[in-house]
Parts: sequence; C-alpha cells; structure tokens
Amino acid sequence: MLRTMACWGVAMLGGCAAGGDLPPLPATSARNYRLGTGDRVRVVVFDQKQLSADYDVSAAGMIDVPLLGPVRAAGHTASGLGRAIAAGLVRRGILRRPEVAVDVRRYRPFSILGEVNKPGQYPFQPGMTVLTAVSIANGFTDRALQSRVGVIRVRHGRSVEYRAPATALIAPGDVIEVFERHF
Repeated sequence: MLRTMACWGVAMLGGCAAGGDLPPLPATSARNYRLGTGDRVRVVVFDQKQLSADYDVSAAGMIDVPLLGPVRAAGHTASGLGRAIAAGLVRRGILRRPEVAVDVRRYRPFSILGEVNKPGQYPFQPGMTVLTAVSIANGFTDRALQSRVGVIRVRHGRSVEYRAPATALIAPGDVIEVFERHF
C-alpha cells in the first residue's frame, strides 16, 4: 500500500511506472517447494496402510497423522516432511526403520487481481506462468499493462512484492496484480 501511494505521487511527476520500481521475481523450483496452508499431501508409509493417507495442511500448518498426532508440515519440502514423519515414528517406538514418501496432491491456490476480466482465486498447477494465470482469469482487460505484473510472494514468513514478465513462473499462494497501463 505504501509503495502504491508513493508511486502514485511519483507517477504524477512522470516516474515509477506500474511496478517498475519493484525488484525482479526470483526463480521458483518445484524441488525446493515449501508446503503451506491449503496444500494437500499424500503420505505413504511403506507396508503400513493404516498410516498412509491424504492430509490437508491446516491453517496452523499441521497435518494430523494417526499414532503421531499433529506434525508440522508448513515450511517443509515434501521430502523433509517425510523425514520428519519417519523420525516421529522411530522416536515414539512405532516403527524401527520406516520408509515414508510424501508428494503434493493439490497445491494452494494463486490469486489474480487488477486488470483481468475475471479476478479471483484459482487452483495452481506446476509450470504455470503469469500468462497462464491471466488466461485462466479470462485474459487482460483493454486497460491492462501486458508487459509486466506485480507478484506478491511469501518469503521467509514475509510478504514481498516483485515485478515479473508474462513468461515468469508463478508459485502456489502467489498474488498476481495486473497493472493498468498509463496512456
């Protein structure tokens, strides 16, 4: 909000074009994806059907695993969560050498607002770009700046706003703002 207000004042003087003052969006990697609220994961404990199931990551960042109780999922990679569950099973004396695999079944949604025809929240799929997200939101409006957008992403527990080209990969939970172009 402060950036927007500051840019409004500067834009009146001819500077700070829609998102031009923002840092570039850092690259994303599916391998380093950190789980968060709204994700759904599949946990498979080999040879233990009663412990294998799909779990939704709660608002508190937890999943509730039978025999273990709540396990922190938010902030872990899928493989890191598998190691945490395995360690919990060993620590509680439930299994000696558990083999646990975790994969993401459903990612948390992304949101898109601003100069698109149908702003809102939509399901995320791996490999999505800004342009894919705009397409899902029924395209740009006639007033849209199509060369770059703003992307708000949570990094290290903080929301950070970046600028991104239409070809940039987005991540689950991103909020995309399509700017209005100045004629």
